[in-house]
Amino acid sequence: MIPETSAVRDTSPVAPPIDFGAIKAKQQATWSSGDYSVIGTTLQVVGETLCEALDLRAGERVLDVACGNGNASLAAARRFALVTGVDYVPALLARAGARATVEGLPLELREGDAEALPFQDGAFDVVLSTFGVMFAPDQDRAARELLRVCRHGGRIGLANWTPDGFVGQLFKVMSGHVPPPAGLRGPPLWGTEARLGELFGAEARELRVQQREFNFRYRSTAHWLEVFRAWYGPTLRAFAALDAGKQAALAADLTALADRFNVARDGTMVAPSAYLEAVIVRT
Repeated sequence: MIPETSAVRDTSPVAPPIDFGAIKAKQQATWSSGDYSVIGTTLQVVGETLCEALDLRAGERVLDVACGNGNASLAAARRFALVTGVDYVPALLARAGARATVEGLPLELREGDAEALPFQDGAFDVVLSTFGVMFAPDQDRAARELLRVCRHGGRIGLANWTPDGFVGQLFKVMSGHVPPPAGLRGPPLWGTEARLGELFGAEARELRVQQREFNFRYRSTAHWLEVFRAWYGPTLRAFAALDAGKQAALAADLTALADRFNVARDGTMVAPSAYLEAVIVRT
């Protein structure tokens, strides 16, 4: 037996705990900058497809988490579901409300945090999110909240960008110029079956996934970068964090990324971006 006085001690530094509150405050500021609805509106088909994958029925109680400007919320409302959308960016909720008014669709909107949803346990038959909850900094807590507000036997539907797809690689390029907080799990992990199994497997009676593609269509790759630099919060803030020289380097890398994914040969941009569509049936 090794004497206590001569035991080897672990002197490696202990990583400081992640300050999720501070990260969330910065993220909220990021998504409040620009105007995500400029990009979000183009993604409408994803919400429609997810509602079909969920076999959404009229009269079901539906919660759209991190609803943004309301794509999935409106898709569900068109199917005569009873829909509530929740987001922590008031300006995006206003956009969703305006769209619902124009279309004459009933839609309840609430300001709230995906990691602390302001609803009772089991309040909804269906809980869904399109490219929203995947950005919550505390992934495990966000998943627990989705499960908590979904009734037993209900469904959770998700559309999440994959790590290797266009948007997943967009975040990888940006993180090379503006590193994310240490220890934080990358949002595109939600776009892998393995991570979804970790987050939901213990409470899932069934987990079905299918990889799909959304085509980003712009006048050119230069036009895409112009739009994302001006209106997409994460890209806008990444450029704002850099000096002029480093901004030019980031712009060059993002243009190269768009060129690599672009399948159009007529000067326009058609960039397929893979995402994982998941339907989770709750125990």
